[in-house]
Amino acid sequence: MPSLLELVRAHTDLDDDDVAWLHLLMADWQIIADLSFADLVMWLPDREGHGFWACGQMRPTTGPTSLPDDVVGTFLPVGRRRMVDEAYQHGRLVREGDPEWRDDVPVRVEAIPVRRAGRIIAVVARNTNLLGVRTPSRLELSYLQTAAELTQMIAGGWFPPAGQRSDHADSPRVGDGFLRLDADGKVAYASPNALSVYRRLGLHGDLTNLVLADLTRELVPPRRRPDEESLSAVLSGRADRDTEIAAEDVALIVRSIPLRPHGDRIGAVILLRDVTDLRRRDRELVTKDATIREIHHRVKNNLQTVAALLRLQARRIGQPEAKAALEEAVRRVGSIAIVHEILSQAVEETVDFDEIADRLSRLVTDVSAVSGRVRVARDGSFGVLASETATALAMVLTEILQNAVEHGYPGMADLAETDPARTGLIQVSARRIVGRLHLAVQDDGVGLPADFDPDATSSLGLSIVRTLVESELGGMIEMGPASDGTGARVQVDVPLD
Repeated sequence: MPSLLELVRAHTDLDDDDVAWLHLLMADWQIIADLSFADLVMWLPDREGHGFWACGQMRPTTGPTSLPDDVVGTFLPVGRRRMVDEAYQHGRLVREGDPEWRDDVPVRVEAIPVRRAGRIIAVVARNTNLLGVRTPSRLELSYLQTAAELTQMIAGGWFPPAGQRSDHADSPRVGDGFLRLDADGKVAYASPNALSVYRRLGLHGDLTNLVLADLTRELVPPRRRPDEESLSAVLSGRADRDTEIAAEDVALIVRSIPLRPHGDRIGAVILLRDVTDLRRRDRELVTKDATIREIHHRVKNNLQTVAALLRLQARRIGQPEAKAALEEAVRRVGSIAIVHEILSQAVEETVDFDEIADRLSRLVTDVSAVSGRVRVARDGSFGVLASETATALAMVLTEILQNAVEHGYPGMADLAETDPARTGLIQVSARRIVGRLHLAVQDDGVGLPADFDPDATSSLGLSIVRTLVESELGGMIEMGPASDGTGARVQVDVPLD
C-alpha cells in the first residue's frame, strides 16, 4: 500500500507545506471518524486534472464501516463522484439527499474540502453506513454536532491547527471520555465515561455547568497538576493541546480541541483518558529495570572480588603451573565481569558488544608478557547482542586472544633490546550476515604447529571455547593457518536471535 508521500510525489503538485498540513489532519482524523460514526477517505487532486487519488482511509470505532475494502492508492476519475468534484472546485461542503447503495448497504456520502492558506488541497469523503443508524441519544447528538463543526473548520482552513502538536503516545480517543465546553469553559455535556473519570478524581455530583478548569484545581493537589498555563489553556478549551493530570491514585490525559466552525471560538471538545493502570505499569517497569541493573552491578562487584581473591592466591603459590592456572581463572572471571558492568549501565538486557570486545582486547594485551609489543585491531562491528550471547562470546573472544598472544609470539618479550621494531598484530573481524555473526581472529605470529589437531588438543582454553561455541551458542568454530600463510586464524560463526 503506497504512503501519502509516495502518492503526492507520483501524482500531485502539492508542496511540502501542503503535505505537512495533511499529515496533521490525518493524525487527528480518527477523532472525526468516531464522532461522525463514518469512514473517511482522503482524495488528492491529480496534477493532470484527470481525477483524484486516495491517499488515506480511516474507519470508525464507534459504528459499522461502510468501506470493508481498502481504497488507498486507487484512482477516482473526474465525473465518477460528483460531490468530490464539486467540493474541490467550489470549496464547500457537499451533501447528497439520497444515500448510495453499496452491496445492499445504504451509505450517506459527504465531501469536505480541505483548505490551507486559501487553497483547496484535498477532499475528504465521509461515508456513513446507515444500517447502523438508530434513534440518536444525547451522546450521539453531541458527537454528530461536534463532527459537523470540525468538518466546517476543515473546509474553512481552521483545522488542523497550524504547527506541530506535542502528543502523548496515549492520547485519548472519543470513547475514553468526551466533554463539550461552552465559550466560557463551562461543561455543556459530559459523556458517562468522562463523568466516571472525574468521579474517580473525587467529584460528587454532575459535571454540567461547572467550570472545568476551576473544578480540576479543586480536585487535584497543586503538586500533581501541570503548570498553570497548560492547565488553563487545555481545561478552558483555548488551545489545541494535551496535558497529563494526576491525583493521589488517578492519572489522566486531557486533550483539548477548540471549536471555531466560523472562525471565532464557540467552545471546545475535551477528551479524557484514564491512564492510571498504564502509569502504574510504567512505574513497575522502571523499578524492575533499576533492580535488574543493580543485580548486574552486584554480580560485577562479586566477580571482581573473586578475581582479586584468586590473584592474591596466585601470588602465594610458588609452582609456576598452578600460578598460571589461577591467573587464567582471573582473566576468565574478569571477562564475565566486564559484560555485567556494561549491563549494569544499560536500560535493556542487551549490550553493544563492540565496547566489550575493545576492552577485552586491552585486558589481554596489557597483562601479557608482550605488553606493548602486540596490538589488537578490530574491523567491523558485532552490534547489539543479548546478554546471554554476550557473556558466552566474551569468554570465547578472551580465550582466542589469549592463545594468540601466548602461543603466536614466543620470545617476543626477549626482543625488546635486540629487535625493538618487531611487533605483532592480531586482527579481529566481525560481520553480521543474514541473522548470523561471523567472528575471525587472525594473528601474524608463528602459526599453528604442523601436527596441531583441534579435536585432540588437551588445552583447557580451547575446550572452553569449543564447548561455549557449539553447545552454548549453537555455532561452529574452525582453526587453521592464516590466509596469507603467516600466523593462525580462528573463525567462529554463531546464529543471532
